[in-house]
Amino acid sequence: MPTYDVSLPLSAATPIYPGDPGIEIKQWHSLADGDSANVSLISFGLHSGTHVDAPAHFIAGGAKVESLPLGSLIGDAQVVAVAGEIRAIDEHFIAANCARGSQRILFKTRNSAFWNNSHAGFREDYTYLTPAGAALLVEMGVKLVGIDYLSIEQFKSGKFETHLTLLARGVVILEGLDLRAVAPGSYELICLPLKIAEGSGDGAPARVVLRTKE
Repeated sequence: MPTYDVSLPLSAATPIYPGDPGIEIKQWHSLADGDSANVSLISFGLHSGTHVDAPAHFIAGGAKVESLPLGSLIGDAQVVAVAGEIRAIDEHFIAANCARGSQRILFKTRNSAFWNNSHAGFREDYTYLTPAGAALLVEMGVKLVGIDYLSIEQFKSGKFETHLTLLARGVVILEGLDLRAVAPGSYELICLPLKIAEGSGDGAPARVVLRTKE
């Protein structure tokens, strides 16, 4: 049963969404310096790399990341290919390409190719999900929706309607996937965000894998 790690590695070179904290990794203790062990220190925003958004990200009093149900984060998932010329995943695309009954949908877009040159920094022209597309996914009963860039929302959308549409109905948003090695089809998704108990609970980095169902 092949397993695909679809998580981004975290390093100082990993692109971040504009305005978010940068990623910094330092040596805290070092065997080379005579310390008894190697210990590293990492500083980063909770929406770095592959991560989940909880309702508290945009909704005052919304559910925090530590309370996200495992039943939404683990289970059958459909990877849907989006053609390179498509910049906006709208309700018409979803109606034609996303199977009714799918509870977890991951969009593989032209964005995945951006990870071939992550040192180039953040790309503003990424493919995104429209608010109307998000509304249809909610109507379909989807529990989790993922995309292969650092935001599911159009860059500088202003009102964040895509996020609000999904998060207000308890749909987990999974961002920053690396789907380059994954073919469209059905998989088992295992998404485990850090269980962070303090702060606003807006989100957390996650290690995410897909397993074939055969």
